[in-house]
Amino acid sequence: MKLSIIIVNYNTKALLKQTLQSVYNHPPQADFEVFVVDNHSTDSSVEMVKQNFPQVKLIENQENEGFSRANNRAIRISKGEYILLLNSDTVVLPNTFDIMLDFMDKHPQVGAAGCKVLLPDGKLDLACRRSFPTPLNALFQALGLSKLFPKSRLFAQYNLTYLDEDQTYSVDCLVGAFMLVRRKTIEQVGLLDETFFMYGEDIDWCYRIKKAGWEIYYYPEARIIHYKGASSKKKKYRMIYEFHRAMVIFYQKHYAPNKFVLVNIIVLLGIWLRYLVALVRNLFKQSN
Repeated sequence: MKLSIIIVNYNTKALLKQTLQSVYNHPPQADFEVFVVDNHSTDSSVEMVKQNFPQVKLIENQENEGFSRANNRAIRISKGEYILLLNSDTVVLPNTFDIMLDFMDKHPQVGAAGCKVLLPDGKLDLACRRSFPTPLNALFQALGLSKLFPKSRLFAQYNLTYLDEDQTYSVDCLVGAFMLVRRKTIEQVGLLDETFFMYGEDIDWCYRIKKAGWEIYYYPEARIIHYKGASSKKKKYRMIYEFHRAMVIFYQKHYAPNKFVLVNIIVLLGIWLRYLVALVRNLFKQSN
């Protein structure tokens, strides 16, 4: 088996159907399998998959287990040489699978690769090629300097907006909406960290992949469309919390052990302050 495609779904029935249609309309030439891991949806997603895509290997969770744990369930029983994490709110464009598989076959040092991820308006989903988050680039983001100076290597270091989005290059991390990972790499670094419920698990995985000596590449010759944030819209406040919780987990896991206690306190307080600001902004938007 060449490719195992894993799609985690939570109440995105219509978008999931669109995603699966795009997969089967533009399948890879090599042998492949498709998993849908449903996180206890209540919108008839499971029935839709059974009725329209009987060839899909369906895993029905009895609760919302989050992104990491749901993906891991499928990874454990998958057979592909390559594992693709694919969001349920994406559309795969022609030849995407073949282009990406060919790239990975020709570059055995690459442990994971991502394609060019476009938003519905045609703009680049900036999350598809990033640097690892650090206190410094998080500060630049919070102050808006990354938007004011998108071509600055200093201020735009997180989203890499100073780089040509149509060029191929090594990056720190990709987005879980489309992440093609070599099975040999997974066997070395392990599965997704299930401490992360949603958000941050893709960054953590990429961090461990690079730490193990593998390269990670952004390859824009292949493309998908990403209808971003579809499942996270269901519980807005929960998602705001999980986003900031993921930042705390990542920092404590990878940075805090090598920092002074005072630095850690300042950074963690900054994250939770950012969380409170995000809650207030969200409340203000809802009241207007």
